[in-house]
Amino acid sequence: MELKSCGETDEDVISALMSKLPEYGLVPFWVRRESDGFILNRIWASIKRECLMVVEEGVATPGDVDAMWAIFASAGIPPFKLMDRVGLDVVLAIEEHYASVRAAVPEGPRKLLQEYIDRGWLGVKSGHGFYEYRDR
Repeated sequence: MELKSCGETDEDVISALMSKLPEYGLVPFWVRRESDGFILNRIWASIKRECLMVVEEGVATPGDVDAMWAIFASAGIPPFKLMDRVGLDVVLAIEEHYASVRAAVPEGPRKLLQEYIDRGWLGVKSGHGFYEYRDR
């Protein structure tokens, strides 16, 4: 769980929450300054973007990336299946936002997402994204 101030929250409030939340089985992380997104969202953005780039460049398939992720990261839902769950239109909107606020965000991942969206492949919600979903 990430704790982020509105900019006016007393640090003692954040400190108290950091101390109290573990009693409820939560692991708090303090977003210590203004940030365009939470900590994990920012880290995930770069992982997601690189996954999209290797597919857009023809280096690997979504299945290859996800299989490697499962072997080497053991981190639950692999990147392309997670993007399918979120919705490729939503993933593209997030990427467009990052491109608008950060210099040098590569265009390739956004181009790949737009190609999928143009086909009507939005992920789980449309029955097809990087994977096909028959049992929706």
